Amino acid sequence: MKRVLLMAGALLGARPAAAQTPPAKAPEVAVFAGGCFWGVEAVFEHTRGVMSAVSGYAGGTVRSPSYEEVSDGTTGHAESVRVTYDPGQISYRQLLEIFFLVAHDPTQLDRQGPDIGSQYRSAVFYRDEGQRRAAEEMVAQLTARHMWAGKIVTAIEPLRAFYPAESYHQHYLTRHPDQPYIVFNDLPKLDRLKQLYPSVYRDPGVD
Repeated sequence: MKRVLLMAGALLGARPAAAQTPPAKAPEVAVFAGGCFWGVEAVFEHTRGVMSAVSGYAGGTVRSPSYEEVSDGTTGHAESVRVTYDPGQISYRQLLEIFFLVAHDPTQLDRQGPDIGSQYRSAVFYRDEGQRRAAEEMVAQLTARHMWAGKIVTAIEPLRAFYPAESYHQHYLTRHPDQPYIVFNDLPKLDRLKQLYPSVYRDPGVD
């Protein structure tokens, strides 16, 4: 992690820019999976240029799965976050950088911290070939720069469907900032976002 702190921001030649951006374009969508969706959602809710972040499920075969079904690890879904953003303020490539360097540890296979199972896998669900190429290039660049000590195991998969999670999962960190899981696992991610990318960190986050 110390290496990430030292090298982040230099990766793309500059940190994501928040001020003096071009006029807003049509909103675009990105979908990421990186362990429990509470923390990933919170990171993007506090990223300037993000219009909404929704916790949900992607990558599986069951339509409209419940949290209990996904938690059993039998549906093929991963806990995921759908990020709607303004490309005039932040790019997909910059969101990828934040996903890989802030939102989770991409070297953990089928788990994230205390959460174990394929439903907690690291994945980028691409919506078109441009997103697929950007994700592959990001993994190659991070690997070449040895940003993580271990091998990046993030799956790059086509997005076939996204199902929003139950309402009690949405904005979970904002609603439960003192919950022990949040305090130990997710609040440090917001600190890391603020430290690595102060130009895009915002507080409070988007609703």
